[in-house]
This record gives sequence, structure tokens and C-alpha cells, in this order.
Amino acid sequence: MALKADSLRKLDRAFFARDAATVARELVGKIIVQRIEGRERRARIVETEAYLGPVDLASHSSKGRTRRTEVMFGPPGYAYVYFIYGMYEMFNVVTGIQGGAHAVLLRAAEPLDEWDSNLSGPGKLAGGLGIGRSHNGLDLTGNRLFFLDDPTDRPRIKKAKRIGVDYAGRWKDRLLRFLDSGSGAVSGKRRKGKGRKMPPRAVGPRPLASGP
Repeated sequence: MALKADSLRKLDRAFFARDAATVARELVGKIIVQRIEGRERRARIVETEAYLGPVDLASHSSKGRTRRTEVMFGPPGYAYVYFIYGMYEMFNVVTGIQGGAHAVLLRAAEPLDEWDSNLSGPGKLAGGLGIGRSHNGLDLTGNRLFFLDDPTDRPRIKKAKRIGVDYAGRWKDRLLRFLDSGSGAVSGKRRKGKGRKMPPRAVGPRPLASGP
């Protein structure tokens, strides 16, 4: 059944003002929207990872407050984007209370509508959506890059260990990766063909180390 435009609600600050594990789980199945030169790219999120602040040894914030991580210690609902391996941008959402430095890494998504791209993996997701370090610190409740809730979407959530965090002691075994087990676009699982489509909205070679 086609979705009505008004059934897709933009996620507000309150959605992100919760611990990273809760937000990471609930972002699966949500729609990310990137507006570029008057056009929209939309994708359905199918995989995320939670990072639980300075106590989490897999998190960048465990090294303290630095120039790079400053945005993580700020208010929720802002973008934290960093560069890795000299080639990949990594897109994260700051969550939790201000100063808590929680964040959620977006790992994979399915392109929607008539747009097609391989968004299987955090570097490919950011690249395909045109997200880079110029987005670092961007308010994700605005009109440039934001999230929508599809109330009809019911993903089959599976929890797993995060990828590329073997250095994090006991934190490497925490089940803080959340994925839609019914999606072929999760990391390392992308099948041929386009992601799941939705009707247009009526509006103007190694695993990547995780962070943040």
C-alpha cells in the first residue's frame, strides 16, 4: 500500500536524546534523507552500531574530549563525521544527554525510489549519500540531512558484535550492532538488484573499523 506523505514523520531531537543502544536499534527501518541541489536521496537504514561514551573502549570518546570528538560531547541529534584509512568518511549521529558522548554509526542502508547505489558498509553509505566532513556538526533535525519514521516498517532486528573493534577489551564482545535480518544490504550480504522501493514522497576490502 502506498504511503501518504504525511505518514512519514521527521525524527526530532527527543528521539536522539536517549542512550546510543536504544537509538541504534530504533534507527533500523528509518529513512535517511539527503537533499542535494534541490533533489532528494532517500535510503532505508538496515544496520547500525552503538557507542556508549567514554566508558566504551571502542568509542573515540574513550580517549577524552579532543578537537575531533568535540561534537560527540555536544547535544544530541548532530552529525559526527570522520575520515578513516585515507579514503572513507564515516557518518555517526550523536545521541544521549549533552556531555555523554554517545553516538550511533550508520553501517548500511537500502536506496529507495528509483535511485540505486551500494550502501552496504559505512564508507559506502556515506559516499553514496554524499555525506562528508563538511556535514560534521550538522543539525540532523533540519532540512538538509534528516531522518523520517515510516510507521508501517517492522524490521526483523538481530543483535551482533560490532565490526573492527578487537582492540576494545571486553567491549569488543558487546552486542551493540543492530541489523535487519531480512535485508540483503547489511554489511557483506548485499544481493544483486535494487533495495526495497517506496513511493516518492510529495515534497518539494577489509571490514571497516568501526567508531566513533
